Amino acid sequence: MLYLVWLLSLFIATLLGSYYVRVKGKSDAIIATYIIYLAISQIMAAKIAVFDLGFASFVVPTAVIIFPFTFQLTDMVNEYFGRMETHRMIFIAFVTQVLMVFFIWFSNILPPASFWSLQEPWLEIFNLSIRITAASWISFLITENLDAIIFAKIKERTGKKHLWVRSVLSDAPMLALDSFIFVTLAFYGLMPIVPLIIGQIVLKWFSGLVDTPFIYLERYIVEGEMKWASKINKRLRAFFRSSGK
Repeated sequence: MLYLVWLLSLFIATLLGSYYVRVKGKSDAIIATYIIYLAISQIMAAKIAVFDLGFASFVVPTAVIIFPFTFQLTDMVNEYFGRMETHRMIFIAFVTQVLMVFFIWFSNILPPASFWSLQEPWLEIFNLSIRITAASWISFLITENLDAIIFAKIKERTGKKHLWVRSVLSDAPMLALDSFIFVTLAFYGLMPIVPLIIGQIVLKWFSGLVDTPFIYLERYIVEGEMKWASKINKRLRAFFRSSGK
């Protein structure tokens, strides 16, 4: 049931994001959504959960479920607005993550009210979140920018064809590299990191495969519908011109 909800949320996110790009032709809403996803992932990464895929179980930070969303948004901006706009989005997101850590740190050092009994659990979670976010900064800046570069380079060679090729070939290695860098920096010395790295890579790649049909749904909404609307518009113009004569 949880996996169905996850797929439904991915479908809705793809539908709304693609429709916005088609109607507005802007990346601002995609960038805002991207920033929100990243902020949520920093908090979710503090919880380690068990994911059962039927054929195997993996122990991973729960933030792994958000990565297909973030990489899809990166690919969407790269596909329709170009590499430089993708780098701009990554930079904006990075700045917001820095601000997020600052305000979490600020809330941690404020003295708690005498009747508030959750200071220790709060610090246990959010002090870890600061380390997680710092680890995320490093892996984020490396992998997201490399993903944007690889995607753009492959697109130069493939043009509008083979969308899944540039998506998979840019995302798969970067998802693995992200897992290695992030887990090592965030959890080394706190818990066994090898199972976490393996679990993250397997789940991210599995999510990437599941995500592939949504990439084509995105293209259909942004480009297919645009072509359809353009044809209707041309026919209407031709009709009114002939009627005028």
